Amino acid sequence: MKTKVMLVSLAVLLAAAMSAHAEWKPAGDRIRTRWASEVTPENAHREYPRPQMVRGRYRSLNGLWDYAVSGKDAASMPDSTGAILVPFALESSLSGVAGRLTPDDALWYRRSFRVPFWWRLTKEVILHFEAVDWKCEVWLNGRMVGEHQGGYTAFSFDVTKYLKPGRQILELKVLDGTNNNLQPRGKQTLRPGGIWYTAVSGIWQSVWFEAVSRKGHIRDYDAVADLSTGTIAVTPYSVGGDAVKVELLEGGVGYSTEAPSGKVIASAEGKSGEAVSLRLDNPEFWSPDSPYLYGLRITLLKNGRCIDKVNCYTAYRGISKKADAEGHLRLALNDRILFQYGPLDQGWWPDGLYTAPTDEALEYDVIRTKDFGFNAIRKHIKVEPARWYYHCDRNGVLVWQDMPSSACYMSGADWAQGEDVYDAGNDDQLSEEARANFLAEWEEIIRQHRKFPCIVVWVPFNEAWGQFKTAEVVDFTRSLDGSRLINMASGGNWISGGVGDILDSHYYPHPQMRIWDDALVNVLGEYGGIGLPVEGHMWIQDNNWGYVEFASSDEATAKYEEFSAMMPELVKQGCSAAIYTQTTDVERELNGFMTYDRAVDKLDPARVSAANRRIIELLDQ
Repeated sequence: MKTKVMLVSLAVLLAAAMSAHAEWKPAGDRIRTRWASEVTPENAHREYPRPQMVRGRYRSLNGLWDYAVSGKDAASMPDSTGAILVPFALESSLSGVAGRLTPDDALWYRRSFRVPFWWRLTKEVILHFEAVDWKCEVWLNGRMVGEHQGGYTAFSFDVTKYLKPGRQILELKVLDGTNNNLQPRGKQTLRPGGIWYTAVSGIWQSVWFEAVSRKGHIRDYDAVADLSTGTIAVTPYSVGGDAVKVELLEGGVGYSTEAPSGKVIASAEGKSGEAVSLRLDNPEFWSPDSPYLYGLRITLLKNGRCIDKVNCYTAYRGISKKADAEGHLRLALNDRILFQYGPLDQGWWPDGLYTAPTDEALEYDVIRTKDFGFNAIRKHIKVEPARWYYHCDRNGVLVWQDMPSSACYMSGADWAQGEDVYDAGNDDQLSEEARANFLAEWEEIIRQHRKFPCIVVWVPFNEAWGQFKTAEVVDFTRSLDGSRLINMASGGNWISGGVGDILDSHYYPHPQMRIWDDALVNVLGEYGGIGLPVEGHMWIQDNNWGYVEFASSDEATAKYEEFSAMMPELVKQGCSAAIYTQTTDVERELNGFMTYDRAVDKLDPARVSAANRRIIELLDQ
């Protein structure tokens, strides 16, 4: 009888799984990546979403949810329209919807889930959202848990007191105005075309929950290496407990749900919010050529006993400015001048839009960047899931992290050789509310990402799109993280005399500096844009473009080599880094090294890599 019941239960579960799978399929007829065929409701981004701080007790809530769209003022979710696959945004193919949200709409989500019985009785349960675009309210079992505003940062709620026996009912209401010059949105638009892409609304990163001790838990940590003293300062942040123990382990490889197995080489105890110093006798430097990661184990103590423990990682590396023999300020990694060279990486996907179809796909662009001979990436007015930065940490890629723009207009000033072109009166198009939104989200982005060793430059503004009070924003950025360099405005309005660390010119198509400033590190933050259409691998068949267009891979590669041959003279004059546009095609833009579906290398990787290595080695000292 028992065997029969078990077989019936198994049949029911199998039927339910098959039914759920049958409800979902990719929507639309656009091109997709090869990874799209691997996506199912059962496996959608089930990897641990926070690899820089790991506990073993967690559950993913990715999968099929009910969804509906209502007027923005609706107080409750209407009848379900159907199923949506989380964590893919409403507008994406992989959501199974490929819908559209207007500023007058609200997007609703609902799903049920179970919490392990002993978690509910003995633990605190933390509900995590890695990113929801843009403003959301969260209910659990009919009670409002909280709300969050901002499309690029993670947030969480302690939901212990909202839990009930049996199934839990989770609901979200999401508003996303997109084209309002009010909220940070990067390249998103409700009217895609040119360099502007399909808007992304709702949940677009993982949703999950975990169990922590009711006596206290680790919330976060920061880690900063000091090359002058041979130490790494770790600042833990916790709730509860009375002491925190921090251990540094050799041979760290980052994420693991298991206890780190490396030898403890340094340890110290301190309190929440206070830095403890870990000394290394023979430190292993992290660099693109040798991305060595140390394991970290952070333990929260109460009366000398462990009440919480997280597995983490960090690196011993420093980013700075350094004058060369000719007096040019250069970028230095680990006190050694290094030419930073990378692609402009938009981070968009034809099937998932903001969300890579799988974790393998997410890492793929990072790996290919190194295959093309680069050592850096400029993450362009978008913020990625935590796992992307983890992949950069493991693979050894330097990251310039942009803040997503709030507006797409230029603020009115023109570049001019040798004069201060910033005019404080040009920022009046961005409202006080929009400025407050910008600063609040920028602060969250920095606080959540400053633990990733790969990030070496913060970029608050792009091309004066919504640029405002630049000196104050630079100071604000510095106050949140004094360990990295600041590119005040990539291709934007310039304040001469040393605001921030970097002066960034944009020029298309060939490499050329518009202006120079001897008080700053001079870089070429965008150039290139060599276009090549590849039949069968384009988002649409007409109205596509590149800054210059060619008919064959050989011609496009030759033009890239021609551009590369211009770089040595710029480097000699003082250019210390360059960013080429771009990693992949994106919607109507056909200027990627790869097609939008990542199926075709449009430029020859070997020839591009050889050209890039020659440029990087110009400053190898």
